Amino acid sequence: MGKLKMAVKAGQRTVHARRTGERHAAAGQRELPELDRLIHERIRLGIVSALAVNDSLSFNDLKRVLKTSDGNLSVHARKLEEAEYIRCKKFFDGRMPRTEYRLTSSGRKAFEDYLRQMETFIAVARG
Repeated sequence: MGKLKMAVKAGQRTVHARRTGERHAAAGQRELPELDRLIHERIRLGIVSALAVNDSLSFNDLKRVLKTSDGNLSVHARKLEEAEYIRCKKFFDGRMPRTEYRLTSSGRKAFEDYLRQMETFIAVARG
């Protein structure tokens, strides 16, 4: 399956998607950047966004902010951790186990790139 391309014709407000496999680009069309699929999923975007504005957050803080289940948060956090976008630290606070997450420098860069990509999408959609 080819990459999607968004096209906007000059003077028109309509936006449509087409495959980049079609090499006959009409004049006035703009190719959009490919989104980071790892971040683009709703829960993972929420995790990265929350960590971008906080030094660290606990598992329970993220669960509350994102309004999701333990299992769902755990699966998505693990994917971000495997990609080295976030770092997980497990420890005990007295007798209570605690899990804390931080955004890594590569995660911050990926998030900033993602935001730039979305800004491009918005600019093209607004024409």
